[in-house]
Amino acid sequence: MYVAAIYRAVMLTKKGGPEVLRIVELPIEPPGPGQLRVRVRAAGVGSTDLIMLAGNYRYAPKIPFVPGYEVAGVVEAIGAGVTGFEVGQRVAALTVYGGFAELLVREAEHFLPIPDGVSDRDAAAVILNYVTAWQMIHRVAKVRPGQTALVTGAAGGVGTAALQLLRLAGVKTYGSASAPKHDTLRSLGATPIDYRAGSIDRLTRALVPKGVDYVFDAVGGSNIGPCIGALRRGGTLVGFGFMSAPGMLSQLTMFANIFLGSRLRGRRGKFYGITMLYRKDPKPLREDLPKIFALLAEKKIDPLVNRTFPLLEARQAIELLASGSVEGKIVLTNG
Repeated sequence: MYVAAIYRAVMLTKKGGPEVLRIVELPIEPPGPGQLRVRVRAAGVGSTDLIMLAGNYRYAPKIPFVPGYEVAGVVEAIGAGVTGFEVGQRVAALTVYGGFAELLVREAEHFLPIPDGVSDRDAAAVILNYVTAWQMIHRVAKVRPGQTALVTGAAGGVGTAALQLLRLAGVKTYGSASAPKHDTLRSLGATPIDYRAGSIDRLTRALVPKGVDYVFDAVGGSNIGPCIGALRRGGTLVGFGFMSAPGMLSQLTMFANIFLGSRLRGRRGKFYGITMLYRKDPKPLREDLPKIFALLAEKKIDPLVNRTFPLLEARQAIELLASGSVEGKIVLTNG
């Protein structure tokens, strides 16, 4: 079969908004030793992609590069020394970058098989959001049935994942989001809280007077203090996903508030980052993603794919994400 000498990708050309993304043609390269070449069938779109556009993501390569944090695809070529994979096999990976492309060459150790019963679209939709939520809930917070938890940014990709996984864990959930998104939170078993109606600690304690056991906070910044206030004494704040806080001083202040501020008020503060953990030790993701795929195949979770776009329309997808109107997940599909 004839294979074209080039493939197409969406390139981040400079810092800015979605308008700096450009469709480019790149030469097809054979996989090197230990690598796979994968034809991308689906790629997730998330808030980390927005952070990368602004140049504020510490794990991104130097610009220019192809964004795309998570992919599902089919093995097209196998490099020397690689075992355990075959051409035509469906695989998924946490790529961090490179996913907004028709082809991806990466070390084989990053790929995991996609089981039957899980679509490419849904596989791409759960890698970042659901592994993030799973690891925060079970590896960091170590929740127990009968406890209570507040999730901020609850209508977003990680937020809706966290609500579903917390419910499966037997935890009573409260979700913070704007009022138009409350029906989605209710459908996931959560009691909605309108963050625009007042301080999150006061609103939460109106429902749970002694405070909740856990807060999973996606907002950061000035939201940290009220989140600590929403906790019961001895409760745990888990901050995640807000590595875009502007300025080193602002970041230091925020993280000091998470760790020291929580402790001074009789609570515990922790921070979680999926890529931070994955780079330190890939084993937890390799253990946890198959669990997520199993829940997906059993229809115990639903990634709530809000909208799909063709793969090369990443710019339009990120423009929609930046509008703040999206509930759930956006996925790019190819074929």
